[in-house]
Amino acid sequence: MLSKEKMARINVLANKAKKSGLTELEAKEQSKLRSEYLQTFRSNMLTTLKGVKIVDPNGDDVTPDKLKELKKNDKMH
Repeated sequence: MLSKEKMARINVLANKAKKSGLTELEAKEQSKLRSEYLQTFRSNMLTTLKGVKIVDPNGDDVTPDKLKELKKNDKMH
């Protein structure tokens, strides 16, 4: 998870972009922070999905094979 300071800065830059626009330096900072945020979000989502098991109403495991492979490969490392 990104620090509170970085999240606050993302919001400040987003609000400024809507109101008055960003300088070139601020735009680069915003892009860098957004990339870092997305990378963190994707990593957290993947970790969450690796803990998911899908079961149908009959009690059968219907977890997609791709997700099972991710779990299997994660245990090997």
